[in-house]
Amino acid sequence: MTVASQAPTAATTRFRVLGAISFTHFLNDMLQSLILAIYPLLKGNYHLSFAEIGLLTLTYQCTASLLQPLVGVYTDKRPMPYSLVAGMGATLCGLVLLSRAHSYPVLLLAAALVGTGSSVFHPESSRVARMASGGRHGLAQSIFQVGGNAGSATGPLLAALIVFPFGQSSLAWFSWAALLGMIVLWRVGAWYSHQHCAAKSVRPVAASSLPAGRVAFALFILVLLVVSKYLYLTSITSYFTFYLMQHFGLGIQAAQLHLFVFLFAVAAGTVLGGPIGDAIGRKRVIWFSILGVAPFTLALPYADLTWTSVLSFVIGFVLASAFSAILVYAQELVPGKVGMVSGLFFGLAFGVGGLGAALLGMVADSHGIETVYRVCAFLPLLGIVTALLPDLHRKPAQVKG
Repeated sequence: MTVASQAPTAATTRFRVLGAISFTHFLNDMLQSLILAIYPLLKGNYHLSFAEIGLLTLTYQCTASLLQPLVGVYTDKRPMPYSLVAGMGATLCGLVLLSRAHSYPVLLLAAALVGTGSSVFHPESSRVARMASGGRHGLAQSIFQVGGNAGSATGPLLAALIVFPFGQSSLAWFSWAALLGMIVLWRVGAWYSHQHCAAKSVRPVAASSLPAGRVAFALFILVLLVVSKYLYLTSITSYFTFYLMQHFGLGIQAAQLHLFVFLFAVAAGTVLGGPIGDAIGRKRVIWFSILGVAPFTLALPYADLTWTSVLSFVIGFVLASAFSAILVYAQELVPGKVGMVSGLFFGLAFGVGGLGAALLGMVADSHGIETVYRVCAFLPLLGIVTALLPDLHRKPAQVKG
C-alpha cells in the first residue's frame, strides 16, 4: 500500500486501505481470541475454577474497555497515526508473556497487556475505516469488522490444531503474526498521517440535527442493545466449549471445532449488517439482528448436539450484523467524534464481556453450566427497545466503487 499523492474525494472508497485495516484486525483479534480458546488448557494446568476463568476474562476486557474511550477522546483532538503499531506491540508482549507464564498472577498480567493493545487498536482503526469509506460508512465498518470476527473464529481453530497438541509455550510462535501486523500498520499509519494533513483544509463536520436530550436517550438505548448482544456472545465465547464437553461429553478439540463454527457464522454475518444498513437504514438492521435471534437462543438449551450446532450457527450469523449498524448509527448521532464513539462502544463491548464472563462464571460454579444458557436465552428480547430509536436513514448518495 502506497501513500496517495492527494486526499481522496468524498466519493472514493479506498478498498486497499480497508483491506489492510481489516487484515490487521484479523491478526489482532485472532491473537486475542487465543486467550479465550485455551481456557480448557489453562483450567487444567493451573487448576482454575470457573470464577477464576471469569476473572481472567474480566482483567483482559476491562483494560480494553476502560482505556478505549480515553484513547478515542484523546485522538479525536490529537490524532496519532502510528499508535496502531504500538497497540499491536502490546498484544505481542502479552502473548509472549502468556506463553511463558507459570502462575495465575502472570496470566492476569498477560491478559492485561493484550487488553491494552486492543484499547489502542480499535478506536484508531475504526477511524481509519471511516476515513477510507468514501461515504459508504456501513460497508467500510463491515469490511473492518469482518476481519476481526474472522480472526476471532480462527483463534480457536488454531488453538485446537497447534496450542493443545504442542502446549502453552507454542503461543510464542504466533508472535510472528503480531510482527507482520505491526509492519502493515506502519504503512496504514503513513496513509492516515497524510489524510490527517489533507483534512486540515476541510470544513468542520456539521452538528447533529437532533436535540441533545434525544441524542443522549438514543445513545442509552444503543448501550442497552450492546449489553444484550455482548453478554450473550460472552456466554458462548467463554463457556460454550465447557457446555459442550459437560452436556454432550465432547472432547476438547471437538468442542473447539463447534466454537469455530459459531465464530465463523459471526464473521459471515458481519459482512451483511453494514451494507444493508446503508441501503435500508441501520435501525431496521439492529431490530432484526437482536430481537430476531430470540427464538433461536430460547431453543438452544433444549436442543440435541446436531440442533445445537445448527442453532449456534444461526444465532452467530444473525446476531453479528448488529454491531456495525450500532456503531455507524452512533457515529451519525454524534458527528465529528469518531474516536470517542468508537472507543466508547468497543470499550463497552469489551467491558460487558468481561463483567459478564465473571458473573456467568460464578453462576456456572454455583448452579451448573446449563443454567447459564437457560438464563442468557432471554437477553435478545431486550431488542424490543430498538423501537425507541429515531430513524436516521437517508437515501445514500451515489458513490464510486
